[in-house]
Amino acid sequence: MINAIVIDDERKGRNLLANVISKYCPEVEVIGEAENIKKAYEVINNTHPDLVFLDIEMPNGNGFDLLKKFSDINFDIIFTTAYDHYAIKAIKYSALDYLLKPIDIDDLQVAVKKVVRKRNKPTNINESIEVLLSSLNGKKITNKIGIPDHEGVSLVEIKDIIRCQSSSNYTIIYLSDGSKITSTRTLKEYDHLFNGMPFMRVHNSNLINLHHIKRFVKGDGGYVILSDDSEVEVSRRRKNELLEAIANI
Repeated sequence: MINAIVIDDERKGRNLLANVISKYCPEVEVIGEAENIKKAYEVINNTHPDLVFLDIEMPNGNGFDLLKKFSDINFDIIFTTAYDHYAIKAIKYSALDYLLKPIDIDDLQVAVKKVVRKRNKPTNINESIEVLLSSLNGKKITNKIGIPDHEGVSLVEIKDIIRCQSSSNYTIIYLSDGSKITSTRTLKEYDHLFNGMPFMRVHNSNLINLHHIKRFVKGDGGYVILSDDSEVEVSRRRKNELLEAIANI
């Protein structure tokens, strides 16, 4: 059984989430609640929960301010928010989970199942929190990203990602050390997360790191040879855009 607490400044919101959890997530037991940061800090220290459902927007601070109070975090977190703002991208970078209000039951169950899987293979959540808080500092994205897979989360340097390859509803991440990670996120999600960075979707199935290009070989669309000597086809409609990007690196 996973012991959880619900932190939300609205009593109605706390009660609704607790009731939904009780009805649809039998593996979770809500053992406490809090309406503000001060109370939440006390409840967490007194109950030592396995999981915290944490509202982002609260009076006199936010959910991120609460996390800063802990030197070591040993509980999982699922953020809840009524706003789809810049913080969502930072949360995705850290590979932590969030739920948009009103809470969708399917999304809730998926998030809880991820927590269950992570308990079978413990990961250091403090690294994810560090990535999150660094990303939120000045609203700048950090140089690391959390890659979620079926067993947990891997924190990797973005510069070490050579390419991302679509594999149905998953993405295979190829790294500069020769390893690869099968992520539970789609290629479309990574395309969005890496927007504004030196990454390009050169084909429907491949997103590449421009800094890892060794050579472009001409052809109908052509193809690129990357630093790991892999060859990736370039679609005809992306060819000129790619050549322009290469010239500006």
